[in-house]
Formats: sequence, C-alpha cells, structure tokens
Amino acid sequence: MFWGWLKGILSSILVFVGILFIVYGFYLLGEDNGIGGAISLVIGLIMSVVGSYLKYVSKQTVKPTKKYFIIFFICVIFTFYLFETYLLIKEKNVITFKTKIYNENTGKKYDLRSKFEIYQDLKKEERNISLSYSAWNLGLIGDKNFHPLSGLSNTKSIHCNENGYYSIYLSDRFGFNNPDSEWDRDQIEYLLVGDSFVHGACVNRPNDISSVLRTLSGKGVLNLGISGNGPLNEYATLREYIKPNIKKIIWVYYEGYDLFDLMAERNNNIFRKYIEDINFSQNLIYKQKTKNQTIKKIIDQEANRISKQLEKDNNLKYKILKFIRLDKTKKSIFFKPSSETIDNSVFTDFEEVIKLAKELSLKNNSKFYFVYLPEYYRYTTKYSNQNYKKVLSILEKLNISVINIHEDIFAKEQNPLKFFPFQMDGHFNILGNKKVSEVIYQNTQ
Repeated sequence: MFWGWLKGILSSILVFVGILFIVYGFYLLGEDNGIGGAISLVIGLIMSVVGSYLKYVSKQTVKPTKKYFIIFFICVIFTFYLFETYLLIKEKNVITFKTKIYNENTGKKYDLRSKFEIYQDLKKEERNISLSYSAWNLGLIGDKNFHPLSGLSNTKSIHCNENGYYSIYLSDRFGFNNPDSEWDRDQIEYLLVGDSFVHGACVNRPNDISSVLRTLSGKGVLNLGISGNGPLNEYATLREYIKPNIKKIIWVYYEGYDLFDLMAERNNNIFRKYIEDINFSQNLIYKQKTKNQTIKKIIDQEANRISKQLEKDNNLKYKILKFIRLDKTKKSIFFKPSSETIDNSVFTDFEEVIKLAKELSLKNNSKFYFVYLPEYYRYTTKYSNQNYKKVLSILEKLNISVINIHEDIFAKEQNPLKFFPFQMDGHFNILGNKKVSEVIYQNTQ
C-alpha cells in the first residue's frame, strides 16, 4: 500500500517536471538553441513517460508488458517529428517576418528566389553573369598543382541574399570584389584579406567594408576577401597579390569559422607550400585566363547539379522524404560547430600563419593590423571565451595591433543584434559594415 502511494507521488512529480522540461525545450528552440532545445525535449519526454508508467504500475499487481516499451518508442519518435514540424513552421514564419519588415521599410518585395533561380533569370538577359564562388567551391578543382584564390574576372557575380535582395558585383581583373581601377592607383591605403565579411556578403557597393573605407579615406582600397576563406587561404592570397605600394594591410578574422577553416586548410598540399617555402608562388596574377576556364567548368558542373537538386526540392515526394528523414532536426542539432571540436594544435598553426603574414607585411613596408570580428551567437547564447582568449594571447605574444570589434562596437550596444540582417544570424548589414569600417579607419590613423 505504502509503496503504491510512494510510486504515485513520484510519478506525479516526474510528469510535472517532465512537462516543465518540454516547455523549456520549446523556449530554447525559440531562442535558436537547437541542441539545448532538443535535449530538453527528450529529457522531458522520458520523464513524462516514466512518470506515467510508474503511475500505471502503482495501480497494477502485474508486471509491465512489452506494450509499454512500444509506447515509449512511439513517444520518442513522435517528439522528434514534432520538433521537425516546429522547425518547418518556424522557417515559414521567419520568411513571412522578413518579407513583411522588408516591404514596410523599403516598399519593395523580398526576393524569395534561390541563388540559382536568379542566376537562371538574369542569364536570359545578359551573358556576362555568374555565381559568386567561395573558397570551398574553388577547392573542387581537380588539378592538384593549381588552386585559384579568387573568382571569375570582369564578371557580374551573384553573391547572396540576407537583407531582402541579392548582392551583385562586377569583379575586377583578378576576380575580386573591387572597381577594377583600384589596381591602377599609385598608392593603396588599405589592403584587406578575409572571408565573406570582407568579400562583401549580401550587401552591394558602396556598403561593404572596403567600399566604406574607400569613402572614408578618399584613397585606394583593395579587397581580397573571398567567402569561405580561412587563415591559410588568406595568407596565400596575400602572398600572390601583395603590391609594394600598400600602406596598411588589414587582416580580418571571423571567430565563427576561421579556426575550423584552418583545420581543413592545413591538409591542403598547396597551402602548406606557402608556409614551408617563403619563395613559393602559383603566379596567379599571370594565370587569370587559365583560372577563368577552370572556374567556368566548375560553374557548369555546379549549375547542372543545383538544377537537378532544385527540381527534387520542388517535388512533393522529395519534401515528404526529407520530413521522414528529419533533415531539419539533424541540421539544427549537428550543423553548428562547437568550440569543443577544435583541435588545440590548430592554435600552433594559427600562430605560424599570422607570424608569417606580419613578417610579409613588414618586408613590404606595410603596417599590419588584425581585426577581430564577433559572431552572432556570442550575443544570443551562453558564449565560451576560451578560443577568444587564446587568439588574443597569440596576437599579444606576436606584438600585433588588434582592432577588437566586439569590445569597440558590439559590447557597448544595448542591442548588438541590430548590426545583423533582421537581427538574425548572418553577415553584418549595412549599418554593421559602416560601424566596422569607421572603427578600422579611426584605429589606423
């Protein structure tokens, strides 16, 4: 009798706490904490099921049957599919929200086309149009003795859409996002290397960082940023395209992915040559024609692949299959890298790359500045400063001037999310680029 009563009390507590975990799980999901939300939901489900089971057995004199385990399994599966449904609804709501805000602020319609769809549409109007490719795409090139570090030259390149419209730029003679005339200036005030934030992701000129610096200084600025670049890629780019008339080299580091990129880059044989041999060069300045031919082949291959994928994505059977496979749930839980997955040896490689970059700058009689960019999740989740401190300690050891965008801008703002598109995860918006450029300019005078 007593044990039955105790089981009944315990079961009620478990069910109640389980419900609290489930509610908290959905709250975390609303805060873009997919891992925490999923874990909380599963814990809540298990506690609720176990609590219900104890309540059942407290009133029974027989042992539980296999039916209970079947019910438990069904409940677990149901929870995951409930999560998948939630993510689908959330995605639709995000699009609706962005569309509404963009329309209210601009009076224009949010461009809902995919990158490939706008490419297909614009291709009908003009031939000199292409997709802007990242360092990952450029890495698809099969020639092990050749690795391009930029895109197609003198081509209108479709980049990305995070602000309601697709950013499109006319690339320069070497495939970077610059007015081509910048290469003919007698003196270059700033040369920037970096990833998509430098590349000018999702904003048009004159609203990317390099263009704003060009306006502020009234002098020459070269942008050598390419989406997906990591430190080794950037150092290789600097080696290939540095000019003797450059006053200041701005190395832009993004804390979200740069160390992960470096972990992959250090396995690239060509990139390793830039570290092992200070005289090594691919002579890319003289190979742009070859680069163009090679990259066009990749574009054709990718265009064909994307076309087939787009056809699949629009197929109802495939949509159902993706739901059954829990595609969005898996991406939500596993897509975002964790700092815990970083190999500590990468910091040794990082130090070596930055040291070499500084030495190259000094040899070129250029001042070297390191710009630290914070990621979105620093301001939306519990953030570990472990890697942040390690990177800064390396820079201090190397006696490198650091422009800390987190401390100089974001940490001083009550709402730092205003520097991101629709206050959501992404690259900096027009305001964010403007503020970053102003701080760089102020700290380099």
